[in-house]
Amino acid sequence: MQPVNTPARFAEWLSDATGYSDVVLGPVLAGGNSNVTRLVETAKGRLILRHPPVNLVSDRAAAGIAREYRAISALHGRAPVPRPVAWCDDLSVLGQPFAVTGWIEGVALSDALPAHWADTPDTINTLGLEMMRGLATVHAIEWTDVLPPDFAKPDGFVKRQIERWLKVRAQDRVRDLPLLESIGQWLLDNLPASSRASIIHCDFHLDNCLMAPDAPQLRAILDWEMATLGDPLIDLGLCLFFWRRDSAIKPGFAHVQGLSNRADVCAPQVLADAWSSQTGFGHDDLAYYMVFAAWRLAAIVEGAWVLCHHGKEKTPYARGLEHDVPALLREAAAIIDRGPI
Repeated sequence: MQPVNTPARFAEWLSDATGYSDVVLGPVLAGGNSNVTRLVETAKGRLILRHPPVNLVSDRAAAGIAREYRAISALHGRAPVPRPVAWCDDLSVLGQPFAVTGWIEGVALSDALPAHWADTPDTINTLGLEMMRGLATVHAIEWTDVLPPDFAKPDGFVKRQIERWLKVRAQDRVRDLPLLESIGQWLLDNLPASSRASIIHCDFHLDNCLMAPDAPQLRAILDWEMATLGDPLIDLGLCLFFWRRDSAIKPGFAHVQGLSNRADVCAPQVLADAWSSQTGFGHDDLAYYMVFAAWRLAAIVEGAWVLCHHGKEKTPYARGLEHDVPALLREAAAIIDRGPI
C-alpha cells in the first residue's frame, strides 16, 4: 500500500538523506521496462527515481532495484552509468524500495533515429561502435576490485540458466515448441569453457543505452537490475543477435534495436572485433552466445504467453508472443546452421 501523501514524504526523505532541497516528484518517464523510472526536480537540478512497478511488492522486485544500485555504485566513475545518489528500503516512504540517481541528458533509441540525425549506415555503425566502447569498458573492469564476493556466483551462469528455463518451460507448457527443447539440449552439449568472469548487464542492447541528443555518442548504459557475473560474451551475444537481422523473415521482437535491422550496416564481426580490441578478450564462441541469447529470451518471455493463453494477460505485447517466441527460436536455429561468426 502506498503511504499517505507520498510526494511530501519522499521530498522530506530525500532532503534529509542527501541535502537536496525543493524536491518535486515528477512524471513517470518512458523506458525502464521492468521498473518505474520517474523524474525528480530539485533546486540543484534533476534526478531520477527508480522503483518496482506500483502495487508490486515482492522480494524479487526489491532485489532487482537493489542489484541495480549496487552495480552502478560499483561502476560509476569507471564506466558510463548513472551517478548513484541514494538508496532507500524504508517502505514508509514510497511503499517500495527505491533508488535515486543522477539525471543524464540524452535520448533512448530503438527503431527510429532523431529527426535531425543523418539516417545513414555510418550513423548506425557509429551507434554500434559506441555500444561496443561502453560495453568493453564495463567488461574490462576486474569485478573483484569493485564488488563483494556475495554479489553473484562468477561461474556456471549459462548452464544454470539453461537448466532453469528448460525446467520452467516443461512445467507450464501450453504449446509445442520443439526448438526450445532441442536448442536447449544443443546449448548444454556445446557449452564452451569460460575463461573469464566479468560484470555483465544481462540485457544489453541499444534500447538500454542513452545517447547524446545531437550525435551518436554513448552517454550511459541504463537498466542494471539484471546485472550479474559471467562470461562477457553473454552481453556481446545478445547485442549482436539484434544487429543486422533480416527483416524479411519477420524476426521475433523486431522492434528491439530495430535501427540496425538493415543490410547496409557493418557486419556483427566488425563490432565484435572492436569489442575485442578494447578488452583484449577473444570472441571465438560468439555464435554460441548469440544462440543462447535468442533462446534464453524466448524461454523467459514464453511465460507471458502462458499467462495470455490462460486469459490472465491481454496486452498487445503478450499476444504478440504467439509469433515472437517461435520466431526467436527459428533465428537461434539458423545461427546454429550457419556456424561460427
